Amino acid sequence: MWLDVLIVAFGFAGLIWGADKFVAGASAMALNWGVTPLMIGLTIVAFGTSAPEFFSSAIAAIEDQAAIAIGNALGSNIFNIGVALGIAALIRPIIPPSSMCKRELPALLLVTIVTGFLFANLYLGPYDSVILIALFAFVAVYLSRPEEDTGDGSATAHDEETSIIPMSTSRASLFLMLGLALLIFGAEALVSGATAIATELGVSSAIIGLTIVAFGTSLPELAACVASVLKGQSDLAIGNIVGSNVLNLLVVLPFPGLLAAGMIETNLLTRDYLAMLAMTLVLAAAIFWTIKSGKSIGRACGVVFLLMYAAWFTTLIQQAQGS
Repeated sequence: MWLDVLIVAFGFAGLIWGADKFVAGASAMALNWGVTPLMIGLTIVAFGTSAPEFFSSAIAAIEDQAAIAIGNALGSNIFNIGVALGIAALIRPIIPPSSMCKRELPALLLVTIVTGFLFANLYLGPYDSVILIALFAFVAVYLSRPEEDTGDGSATAHDEETSIIPMSTSRASLFLMLGLALLIFGAEALVSGATAIATELGVSSAIIGLTIVAFGTSLPELAACVASVLKGQSDLAIGNIVGSNVLNLLVVLPFPGLLAAGMIETNLLTRDYLAMLAMTLVLAAAIFWTIKSGKSIGRACGVVFLLMYAAWFTTLIQQAQGS
């Protein structure tokens, strides 16, 4: 069992380091090709924080472990709101950008509700995946539309520009290939180790996906959230969480539907999806209220998010022990 734990730890390290190298190489290469820093931030960097979820879920689906992939997507979203955003709000009040009510927030609510409808028959198959991919294309176009300049955009563009490390195209290519290899091998190690742990503990693969895998693959979001609020860039913190949750549902979930279609465990709908939906609605209400009132998501909201996560996690453990 301890060997499996070490394999999982190695997988996490490979995923996180691989995502960092992949983003560094891809960003530098795109910059060398004349792509704007802001566009790099909206695409490559955004993908980088969710790359661990993508690769681990893809490998899980390929190895016919759909429950791990689905649990990873739902568990990551629950962790992002409950823990990452909860801790960030405890550190410093979060002020969402005013545009979020018109753009990112409606997209997150739409994606979350559509996912619920697709889960309703407890089956995830190719047609469901096609719907999610089509919705991803729609949301990508919708969010890429230019918005009114409120003074935030230039700061974001500047932040992205200064965060890109210039390097030659050959070195950027090396970073890109190294990062991709680490992502693939890290995901393979994580899934195989997590599956072995689930077997030895006698719990379902979904439980492992919801907890161990989701926690490990969400570490980049947690780190990015905390770093953003410490720098006084709370809008980037909440934007990262909302964007990551949208990507988890639209890009991660199609993998099991396409590669390992089958029935969904009932608890993934009645317990985990509903928990994610409840936390998403609370987050949406908090964002809407703070924007309309001109206030911020403070420590009280952070405590609420953490308590909701604790309640869900406690229920998860109790049901796992009782089964």
